[in-house]
Amino acid sequence: MPIATINPATGETEATYDAHDDAEVDARIGEAADAFRALANTDFTARGEWMHRAADLLDAEVDELALVLTTEMGKPLAQAAAEVRKSANAMRYYADHAEDMLAGRALDDPSVVGAGAAYTRYEPLGVVLAVMPWNYPIWQVIRFAAPALMAGNTVLLKHASNVPQSALYLGSLFSRAGFPVGALHTLLIPAARVEAVLRDRRVVAATLTGSEPAGRSLAAIAGSEVKHVVLELGGSDPFIVMPSADLDEAVRTAVTSRTSNNGQACINAKRFIVHEDVHDAFVERFTAAMAALRVGDPLDESTDIGPLATASGRDELAGLVDDAVALGAVAATGGTAGDGPGWFYPPTVLTGVDTGMRLYREEAFGPVATVFTARDADDALRIANDTTFGLSSAVWTRDEAEQERFIRGLDAGAVFVNGMSISYPELPFGGVKDSGIGRELSAEGIREFVNLKSVWRGR
Repeated sequence: MPIATINPATGETEATYDAHDDAEVDARIGEAADAFRALANTDFTARGEWMHRAADLLDAEVDELALVLTTEMGKPLAQAAAEVRKSANAMRYYADHAEDMLAGRALDDPSVVGAGAAYTRYEPLGVVLAVMPWNYPIWQVIRFAAPALMAGNTVLLKHASNVPQSALYLGSLFSRAGFPVGALHTLLIPAARVEAVLRDRRVVAATLTGSEPAGRSLAAIAGSEVKHVVLELGGSDPFIVMPSADLDEAVRTAVTSRTSNNGQACINAKRFIVHEDVHDAFVERFTAAMAALRVGDPLDESTDIGPLATASGRDELAGLVDDAVALGAVAATGGTAGDGPGWFYPPTVLTGVDTGMRLYREEAFGPVATVFTARDADDALRIANDTTFGLSSAVWTRDEAEQERFIRGLDAGAVFVNGMSISYPELPFGGVKDSGIGRELSAEGIREFVNLKSVWRGR
């Protein structure tokens, strides 16, 4: 894949970039290692001041940066600006809370281990490789980089090849804010060259957000080098609607959850599991709302859904829908890709999807919703958990006993009750099963890339 900005709304190439050669990559790894030695010797006050400056830069440059995001991957401009602001808020959160999160713990009675004092402390690991996706070009990076930098680590960013302008922006952001040069370095390299970087002894750990095959590959390499990894590998999140739910609010939230970011988010709701008593009413309202969405130019403020980010992504989504329809699924709305320029796909609602269809098992990365009928809560849980993924989930019911049943029973990293799955700096983010390992965000996220050191002092 070329390292280029190709506008998904037009298919036209906006800018191209030469990949970094081996000498440049080696130099950047070296600078990241040097920056780690400098950053590890700073205190939280200095790091926090620099992080606040970086957040201020994001806010000051939000309009310019939002245009880059929309041009590179097609999200509506207002959503691009919201992503930038969310990233700045997360940076301030870690700037203000990192020291408390990494405070360590002292034994109340060190004599139980025969010591005069005994305690733990958190120390940074070193240079961490981040392999990041295109769907949230700023947020996906910041939610890892902000805690990693505040902990004293440095970052090598291998971003998706179709968002090079976002990658280069991030590569300069933190040094402009005062962090040592190399604290976050961008590597313009194809995926085939990631292995060599990860095997470099100066790189001590890695994180990846992306596809399951990419995660398995990176984890295998890291395992052979005994290097720590955090993986976020996607999801096929259930959205359960029970009879006691506020149906109008559930439908409004379902549309937003399925179509935000043009339907290209790991925690988008994708499978809508509706109790038989309210199934028909939900499908009627949901289909009408999805059909009313405006697909078009993501720079137009009236656009609800822009293009998919890549031609291959649009074709893969179309293939999943075509397979399902050919095997008996029904498209209540949408279901056919457009003919014009750009990689657009209409909001689509499918019923009648069963286990023999690819769409039942595979993640649909675009504005395609599948609706299933459940007989009762147990049946809804069975359908919800019948997936290899386990990222997040949502359940709509006003029955407190049902709420507890779903909270306990859903195989997922998060459960949202009467709300939409979303990530917050204050809550850990991650999944189970094939959705990955480890956590991002909150205190758990900043503690992923540190050494928890025990200290014993004699009397």
